[in-house]
Amino acid sequence: MKTPTVYLIGAGPGDPWLITVRGLRCLGQADVVIYDHLVHERLLRHTRQGVEKIDVGPAAPEPLEQEAICYLLAEKAREGKVVARLKWGDPFLFDRGGEEAIFLHEQGVRFEVVPGVPAAIGVPAYAGIPVTYPGAGDSVTFVRGHEIEQARKPNVDWGSLCKLGGTVVCYCGPRHLPGILDTLLNHGWAKSASAALVFNGTLPAQETTQATLGELAEMAREPRFRDPAILVVGKVAALREHLRWFDARPLFGKRIVVTRPREQAAELVESLETLGATVIEAPTVRIVPPEDFGPLDEAIESVGQYDWVVFTSVNGVDYFFQRLHAGPGDARRLAGVRLCAIGPGTADRLARHGLKVDLMPAEYRAEAVVEALRATGDLAGKRFLLPRADIAREVLADDLRKLG
Repeated sequence: MKTPTVYLIGAGPGDPWLITVRGLRCLGQADVVIYDHLVHERLLRHTRQGVEKIDVGPAAPEPLEQEAICYLLAEKAREGKVVARLKWGDPFLFDRGGEEAIFLHEQGVRFEVVPGVPAAIGVPAYAGIPVTYPGAGDSVTFVRGHEIEQARKPNVDWGSLCKLGGTVVCYCGPRHLPGILDTLLNHGWAKSASAALVFNGTLPAQETTQATLGELAEMAREPRFRDPAILVVGKVAALREHLRWFDARPLFGKRIVVTRPREQAAELVESLETLGATVIEAPTVRIVPPEDFGPLDEAIESVGQYDWVVFTSVNGVDYFFQRLHAGPGDARRLAGVRLCAIGPGTADRLARHGLKVDLMPAEYRAEAVVEALRATGDLAGKRFLLPRADIAREVLADDLRKLG
């Protein structure tokens, strides 16, 4: 029996792969997920089926909104549920996680904290900027500069901060950025100091502006600087030109639409994003069982009478073997039947069933399958079984009929 618990989970600064293993495990155990709007939607796919999901808005809500979130956490836990409070960045760094933990403690509600990668660390790293480096100072200062409920600058002893030197990392809302830059300059930072602004950090849309502090102060009032950003000031910012990696990948800045069914697109999406692409998932096909399995079951019953079974998709393999194992037979029915797969993905799926393909074309399309089959010899009189979707092209079947 699960103990009602609220897990305060840091989701990291954007990239869904930056959540910790423990964070992902706690998310998978939850009955309710209460999440910041900035949390990547792909993380929500790691929840159990039927989980209640509640978007509670920005990562730094207004005081009354935050109070409502605290009561919501306690209420769900008192209903006997495991609650995942999924928070942008780290719950205890410039976040309301501490307030939520205090409230739960006062209410007698069990909670645990799962730290996350703070934006102040993760975002500069994705921009190629280490926040510390030998010879670049012995201190790192994090400054909160994006309070939603007020337009004034953060309450910081700027004079002492500038004397300290080292690296300053500041969370900057667009209203605060010009004032923060001006204040740094007015309290002793040199105009020539290295600095960088990173927008949409750790995401495919990441954009980094590297300049001197004086140049950034002049640019900060331009219309393009209208989004929250991470500001890095210090010698370390100059290392970006040597250490940039995230936005130097081959597909960075490219937008690619993936039309595969969502449940089958994950591997392709991950590969494209690893190369830097912004991937838009727009499934145009939905895979559903046929209304009548009769024709497929009859074909499987007599599969030994065929010379070839040609699989043109992973889905075809899956449904074929689901129906094969649903009946009295098993893979031994395929003894003596030759197998053709349209590509390596389909061949790999057959391999999971302990079967090696006899033929796979050099190109992964129906016309190439026909040519590869022709190269095996005379096809006249041969019998072919094609387990496939009802919207598949007729090229393969038509060409095989023409060959006898």
